[in-house]
Amino acid sequence: MGVVLFGIPNCDTVKKARTWLDARGLTYAFHDYKKLGVDAATLNRWADVVGWEVLLNRAGTTFKKLPDADKVDIDRAKAIALMVANPSMIKRPVVEGAGPLLVGFKPDEWATVFPA
Repeated sequence: MGVVLFGIPNCDTVKKARTWLDARGLTYAFHDYKKLGVDAATLNRWADVVGWEVLLNRAGTTFKKLPDADKVDIDRAKAIALMVANPSMIKRPVVEGAGPLLVGFKPDEWATVFPA
């Protein structure tokens, strides 16, 4: 499968992550949430590893614009459904295939997964 970076191309954090990978000459495939989406099976697999709470981006404008009824009583099933319907609600980037699943861009953490 190789390394896959999941995200949205115009997201500043995704841009930083891609620049970081590119600067190290690391090869990866880019999966654009906006164009390709993410299915529930993938999100459930990720949630099994890191928890749905880590995957759901509550700080973003997409989540904040939800009706109040959609923001309450969120459980795993509801969170997965929201993220499938609104991929912008998935914390980004997510990197799969490099070892442990990486969620968000933390250069120090990434350096342990992608040593120089």
